[in-house]
Amino acid sequence: MNKTRGILIGRLQPIHNGHMQVIKKILEEVDEIIIGIGSAQLSHEAKDPFTAGERIVMISQALAEEGIDSSKYYIIPMQDINFNAIWVSHVKMLTPPFSIVYSGNSLVKQLFSEEGFEVRQPPLYDRLHLSGTEVRRRILDDENWQELVPNATADVINEINGVERLKNLSIKEISEI
Repeated sequence: MNKTRGILIGRLQPIHNGHMQVIKKILEEVDEIIIGIGSAQLSHEAKDPFTAGERIVMISQALAEEGIDSSKYYIIPMQDINFNAIWVSHVKMLTPPFSIVYSGNSLVKQLFSEEGFEVRQPPLYDRLHLSGTEVRRRILDDENWQELVPNATADVINEINGVERLKNLSIKEISEI
């Protein structure tokens, strides 16, 4: 029996409860999901504070915490290549074969559609409150960010001193002002 495989690509800086809802919903539609960690080369920046390796740990532990069988997903870091015309080929080279692309990003949808893939809009969730931007903002403002992420994500962020890292990264150097 052929397995249906879908792919979801996101920066996941960090993975939050909205991502988890989307992943669980996608797993109702496909046998396996490929979770592509976008912009894998970026880290230690205010918008992209966590390394690809740290994001892999956050994602795999969050999925384990939800009881999602590890045979149902692949987590694959994907570096940006900044050549849109060949980006789909780049993704295909890095991943197991897939037939369905889940994305809300208009460029991603366009590129994969042009290559003949079925593209589906992931289910919408509380986008106003559940976004990586909001999680990072709350961390900086000492607000409750933990309620927006799986316990495993909060544990990893604490383990790597992620709060302190993000605060340090967000301080503009005198030379930048």
